[in-house]
Amino acid sequence: MTSVDLTAAIIALPGTAGSALYGMVDVLGAAGNLWQDLSGASQRSTPIRPLIVSLSADLFHCGNGIPVLPQATLENCPPVDLVILPEMWLAPDDDLRGRYDDVIEWIRTCYRNGSSIYSACSGAILLARTGLLRGCQATSHWAYQDLFRKSFPDVDFQPDPSLVFAEPGGRIVTAGGTTSWHDLALHIISRYCGPGEALRIAKVYLLKWHGEGQLPYANLAQRHEHADAAVRRIEDAFTADFRSDACIKAAIAAAGIPERTAKRRFKLATGKSMIDFVQGLRIEEAKRLLESADLPTDEIAAAVGYENAAFFRRIFKRSTGLSPAAYRRMFAPILSKDFLWRREQQLTSAASW
Repeated sequence: MTSVDLTAAIIALPGTAGSALYGMVDVLGAAGNLWQDLSGASQRSTPIRPLIVSLSADLFHCGNGIPVLPQATLENCPPVDLVILPEMWLAPDDDLRGRYDDVIEWIRTCYRNGSSIYSACSGAILLARTGLLRGCQATSHWAYQDLFRKSFPDVDFQPDPSLVFAEPGGRIVTAGGTTSWHDLALHIISRYCGPGEALRIAKVYLLKWHGEGQLPYANLAQRHEHADAAVRRIEDAFTADFRSDACIKAAIAAAGIPERTAKRRFKLATGKSMIDFVQGLRIEEAKRLLESADLPTDEIAAAVGYENAAFFRRIFKRSTGLSPAAYRRMFAPILSKDFLWRREQQLTSAASW
C-alpha cells in the first residue's frame, strides 16, 4: 500500500493508563520503519505520526504516577486524521458525568471536521459522553456493561467482540478490554498502512490479536449494585444453591414475594432473568473447575447442575465463546501434575543431602 502521512492525536488525561498511552505511541510510530530497520530494507517511512494531546502543555502524571509531557493542547493542536481515546482508570460506575466537557466538545469538532475516532477499553465511556455512539453498537471492557446499561441506554453495548464498528464507514471504532489497544493499533495500521505492515508490526512486538473476543475472560456471575432487598435475598439464595433444579423456586420462596413480582423485580434490578443469573453462576463454577481440576467435562457438567452434558457444552460455548475443552487449554495451569510430582521429588532429594 502507498505510504500515507497521518496525524493521530492520542488523548492523555490524569486518569489515562500509561501502558495504553505509550504503547499506542510506540506501535503506531513504528509502522513503516521498525520492521524495515530490523530487516535491512532500504525503503522506510513514518506513515502515522502519534501526537500526545492534553488539556495543557504542562507536565503531569497519569495513572500509576507515570509522567506525561503533552506535545499539543486542545487549543493549539493541528488538524488531525485520527483521534484515539486510550484506556482510563475508572471505577465500574464512573460514567465521567460533568467532567472533561472541553475534551468532549473537541472530539465532536474533530469528528465533524472529518477525523476518525477510536477508543480502547474504558476510553469508550468518554466517547459515549460525546453522544457519537447514540443508537450505535459499541464495546469496552466487559466490567462496564452495567454502566452502559444505566448511563448510556441508547448505546447497543456488545461485551464480547474485541472491535466494534459504530457505523458502516468505520470512522468510529471501539475496542474491548484492557489490552484491546493491541487490536486497535493493529487495526489502524492495517487500515491505513496495509495488512502486511500490521502483520510485520505484530511480529516485531509479539502482539496477539484477541480473536476469541472478551467472553472467555468475563465474570458471568458479577453482581450489580441495587437497592431491592428482596432481589438481594434471591441472589444470595442462588449463590448458596445454584446447582439444584429447584433453586429458582427455592429462591423465590426465600424472597417472600409472588413469583411474577419476583421475576419482574429481579430483571429490573439486575438486567438479567433468573435463569440467566443461575446459568452465569453455573458456568463460572465450571470455568473454575476446568482451570483447577482434572475432571472430565461430563463430570463437571453434573457437578454444576447440568444432567445433560451436551446441553452444558452448548450453554458453555454460548456463554464464553469457547468449548469446555478449548477453555481448559486456554486457562489451565501450565504446570502438569507429573511436573509437580517430579519437582517435589527433586526438592525432597535436595533436602536429604
